[in-house]
Amino acid sequence: MSGAAETEQAASQEESEDESEVLEESPCGRWQKRKEQVNQGNLPGLQSTFLAMDTEEGVEVVWNELQFTDKKAFRAHEEKIKTMFEQLVVVDHPNIVKVHKYWLDIKETKAQVIFITEYVSSGSLKQFLKKTKKNHKAMNARAWKRWCTQILSALSYLHSCEPPIIHGNLTSDTIFIQHNGLIKIGSVWHRVFAKAMPPELCSPLHAEQEEQRNLHFFPPEYGHVADGTAVDIFSFGMCALEMAVLEIQSNGDTCVSKEAIERARHSLDDPNMQEFILGCLLLNPDKRPTAHNLLFHRVLFEVHSLKLLAAHCFISNQYLWPENVVEEKTKELDLTIVMAEIQREGRSPVQWRYSEVSFLELDKFLEDVRNGIYPLMNFATTRPHTLPRSMSQPPEDSQKAKTPTPEPFDVETRKVVQMQCSVEWSEETRQWHLTLLLVLEDKLHRQLSYDLLPTDNPRDLAADLVHYGFISQDDCDKLALFLENAFHKHQSPLS
Repeated sequence: MSGAAETEQAASQEESEDESEVLEESPCGRWQKRKEQVNQGNLPGLQSTFLAMDTEEGVEVVWNELQFTDKKAFRAHEEKIKTMFEQLVVVDHPNIVKVHKYWLDIKETKAQVIFITEYVSSGSLKQFLKKTKKNHKAMNARAWKRWCTQILSALSYLHSCEPPIIHGNLTSDTIFIQHNGLIKIGSVWHRVFAKAMPPELCSPLHAEQEEQRNLHFFPPEYGHVADGTAVDIFSFGMCALEMAVLEIQSNGDTCVSKEAIERARHSLDDPNMQEFILGCLLLNPDKRPTAHNLLFHRVLFEVHSLKLLAAHCFISNQYLWPENVVEEKTKELDLTIVMAEIQREGRSPVQWRYSEVSFLELDKFLEDVRNGIYPLMNFATTRPHTLPRSMSQPPEDSQKAKTPTPEPFDVETRKVVQMQCSVEWSEETRQWHLTLLLVLEDKLHRQLSYDLLPTDNPRDLAADLVHYGFISQDDCDKLALFLENAFHKHQSPLS
């Protein structure tokens, strides 16, 4: 019996050593790629993510590989790719997963960008909520407020950049939470990179293959109009709702229904929380509040304590003090000294002495403030953070960014096993809008969006989807008939 246990322990140790084996090093030798792969949320376009070691800081990081098959096109835009990642490296906020370093790796058969990001070991917000639901029926209100404040602080930072940075993929899978309650938003690089790259390089990034279970995080305008920062506000509202109720029920792998979202929203006891979330989920993007304004909503806003203000002041000016200044200063204090007093007429004053202060708690509080757990809300109007101009979409490419149809793909051979679609009239654009969900035989999900034109017809639309590699030729007639029935059902003029 003991021999079997020893054998199992030895095998486990050997497997652990195998996973920590160094496969590759960065050109500078600082970053070491390991064999163990990690999942850092739903990051479209990434082929591989591995655990790695920062040999200078002694901490674990993530080694990301973004691969391109068209080596010639990659070479043509090499300088632009470098510029983009140089700009991403300077994005710095305590509630945003940091991009540390990048380099290009060009071989005979392929080209790839390798970039190093911060490793959030505790997992995604979705995973945390699932664990919490097993033990609790509802989320603690203070924790919910603290998480919302951190996410909005990060979004306010991104949206106040010049030009604004739109996350565009904010879900409970791309938000991470540490054991100490620190929230980190990941996948910020994805939309910035995808929007700025030419179509011939964007194929691994632009293909909208969102899992159906996450479609409810994206607003109606997503992907088919010149969407702006309001996209992130809608996604945040859905995350805030999910955090409040711990889970929005869905039927297996299918989309979360509008009815399920309504049930979740009406289950909230706090009317201020309901109003807060409803404002984020407004269908008209122009009427959604900004991240900056949401920080001042009555469900979140509170006047900061003098303790928190002092802590932020201390952290902001820490470079003026020795590293162990707190420890040294506490040693010098006479603990019997009165540090605060409230005078009371006809009674003895209330006094607080230094002996009543827990300096260990003070150290932990300062560490939490330094890590971004207690961000200060902006009392002044937002000031833009200037980033290099090339992060914005060049004016001459603006139409390309709005066009939902990418450049031609390879021929699709997989069969479509499930189709869903919705056709809705948009008062804003005065057009019918088509959203099409396709499930392929290998369980891959595709979401396609398109503003219908008067000249469009079901057969031509199906033929275009074949041409651009979204469906196989064998499914063309089946999809054309499906679209024709859908248009007739929704009374679209195209029927």
